[in-house]
Amino acid sequence: MRAVVFHKFGPFDSGAVENLPDPVPATGELLVEIRAAPVNYVDTVVIAGKYQFKPPLPFIPGKGPVGVVVGMGTGVQGWSIGDCVLAMVEVGGYAEKVCAAASQCYRLPRTMSFEHASTISLAYDTAWFGLRERGRLALGETVLVLGATGAVGSAAIQLTKAMGARALAAVSSPEKAPSMWAAGAVGIVDLSVANLRDGLRDQVLAQTDGRGADVVLDMLGGDIFDAALRAVAWCGRVVVIGFASGRIPEIKANYLLVKNIEVSGLQISDYRKRRPEMVRTCFDEVFHFFDEGRLKSGPVTTFPLERHADALQGLADRRLPGRVVLTP
Repeated sequence: MRAVVFHKFGPFDSGAVENLPDPVPATGELLVEIRAAPVNYVDTVVIAGKYQFKPPLPFIPGKGPVGVVVGMGTGVQGWSIGDCVLAMVEVGGYAEKVCAAASQCYRLPRTMSFEHASTISLAYDTAWFGLRERGRLALGETVLVLGATGAVGSAAIQLTKAMGARALAAVSSPEKAPSMWAAGAVGIVDLSVANLRDGLRDQVLAQTDGRGADVVLDMLGGDIFDAALRAVAWCGRVVVIGFASGRIPEIKANYLLVKNIEVSGLQISDYRKRRPEMVRTCFDEVFHFFDEGRLKSGPVTTFPLERHADALQGLADRRLPGRVVLTP
């Protein structure tokens, strides 16, 4: 099979497409012929050697590819050759084939294309856990989504609406508002205001009858997190997902006490390891929402394996629309 192999951590172009023997499924594993593999922000961190879990070298990047089952190891039940699956592997997605634990594979709806399915992993599951599990979202509540135009943010906007709640989309400039309205946001919070510390809070209060946001999903950190904390409702929940702005914020605990605010973190891969039954519930609901037409995939930019470096750089530079996908 062909695969993108990195023999060292470093720049995106330090990897190359190589011919390797086909992987052999072990006990409890499926062999999946990959049709589409998402290129995610976390891949750029892994390749640079800055992720909290470093894969042993050499390695094939790529989490959450989709494809067709073409082989099975011993002990596998409930699967058949030809089944279409989302395979939640930690590495190995930038290839023509990959082995994945059957317990970490999820059957795709018949109506869902591979390109469409490849946009789900690490976006909709992260957003789902932020809303359902960490945020304990209730009907009618208001969610403030920071980093709303990113993959997780866009998924969170749609899921919030599908779950019967209201989403406020925080955007870096007003020009990005139309895509957020289309995704299902009921309001826009402009992060380019001159006085962010007061301006973010004022915008949220104005759109929530002075209550504030019940749930905040934060992929950005930094000054935006600091400002968003002031816009949280009484007994609100803040879910920390990432620090794309670059600065890891600090919190004064007395502020949490005064408003009974909860702040929690979300590392989605830990749930796959520790609570796989909850992850299956997540994908069941996400796929159900897609089948009902309540979720829709956005634009997808595809690249062949040979152009993985271009795909990664375009993602890192934020100059490619929608999700970025490799098609072996």
